[in-house]
Amino acid sequence: MKLRIDFNSLKFRLWLYFVLFALILMLILRFLQIFFLNIYYQEMKIDETRRIAASIADKYGQDDLFSQIVAITQKNDLYVQIEARNGTILFSPYSFGGSQSSSIFPDINPSAVLHREMSQLKAKLLRDNVNNVSAIINNSSSNTNILAYCAYLNETEENEVYLYIFSPLYPVESTVDILASQLSYVTVISLLLAFLLSFYISKMVTRPLVRITNSAAQLAEGHYGVEFEGGRYSEITKLADTLTYTSAKLAKADNMQKDLLANISHDLRTPLTMVKSYAEMIRDLSGGDPEKRVAHLQVIIDEADRLNVLVSDILALSKIQSGRDSLSLSTFSLKNTVENILSSYGILSERDGYSLVFHANGDGRVLGDENKIKQVLSNLINNAVQFSGEDKIIEIDMAESDAHVRCSVTDHGPGIPQNELAGIWERYFRASGNRQRNAQGAGLGLSIVREILTLHDAKFGVSSELGRGSTFWFELNR
Repeated sequence: MKLRIDFNSLKFRLWLYFVLFALILMLILRFLQIFFLNIYYQEMKIDETRRIAASIADKYGQDDLFSQIVAITQKNDLYVQIEARNGTILFSPYSFGGSQSSSIFPDINPSAVLHREMSQLKAKLLRDNVNNVSAIINNSSSNTNILAYCAYLNETEENEVYLYIFSPLYPVESTVDILASQLSYVTVISLLLAFLLSFYISKMVTRPLVRITNSAAQLAEGHYGVEFEGGRYSEITKLADTLTYTSAKLAKADNMQKDLLANISHDLRTPLTMVKSYAEMIRDLSGGDPEKRVAHLQVIIDEADRLNVLVSDILALSKIQSGRDSLSLSTFSLKNTVENILSSYGILSERDGYSLVFHANGDGRVLGDENKIKQVLSNLINNAVQFSGEDKIIEIDMAESDAHVRCSVTDHGPGIPQNELAGIWERYFRASGNRQRNAQGAGLGLSIVREILTLHDAKFGVSSELGRGSTFWFELNR
């Protein structure tokens, strides 16, 4: 089987970046060690020499100064000389009984050889008017260069004293070669570890993403309700949780869509069947009987009205949910709006004995879309009429406060179980018990109410008690 590498995959990119990072790090380390080791070594020797000079200056005037200097020179492989302004040597390892052997000049007295360098350092110190000077001297007698350092040890007109320190600078070429050879092994080992570690890390990071991708593919094929597994990383876990939540919402929306189509199909089929049946009856049976023909035509008209209400509700809900139906805000009297709507329900009182009672506290000036609020009130009142109790009383109450106006519609019907109150705002929700969707309704009224009130950023809700009735309410800002 041919191995195929996806060069754009996250796994490959993580592996590549990790290896490149390790390689660049090794190259930088190699560059610094090989090309800057000599400069770094010289700077370190100069700093060390300055610290030794400062230590000698601190001890100047003590009785055991010279013995301490001898110990310092032997420990650090240095040549130290102190002389007065007139050239008198106050201290040298040779004049103080020190060893005649030196790594700088192993066979001769350094004082004689370095006399010219001392003079030059002293002249530079006086000329530049500084506290100390240093220079690198090429030692012709060996391959070792010398770091020469000169500073004031005691700077007074009566007793001006100079401190000279000479330290060998050993060649670092051999050290560089050793480091280069060692660094080659370190580079190979580091790259191998980086290769293995980056492969492991990239696999651990991409594994949950692969699982999420596979689950997303199932979701794309219509298998809603898929659960997405996260991993050890917070960001991927949050992504999986978000996708799981989205999957659940899609499953719910899919079920609601299927229920909506089934319910709409049923609601459309019933009046269409009635229209067709009564049209055939008129054609075949009652065409010559005016009384029967009128009755049959009235059924056709009623069923056509039902179809019109259903289609209107579907269009209204679709426009609101798609965002194509915007609000036309204005300030109006909610009391007048309720009274105008109730005037159209007079036929229910005369014909069917319903009693619609309105209680208002104030004029109820609110800010909103009056036409849509009329639709809200009509749907709530229609819902109350459909599920009213035997007394057929529907109460509409309106109360003002400083910030808002509250309106409620109450029926004395069978009520709604508490565990079903949250679902009644959904499309075609069917409550249990005696509260079933009325055949005259489209099953979309409360869903439309919810969408309109949500657009108004209004609070709304329902309270109900089995056998006592239900109260639907909403609050509009003033």
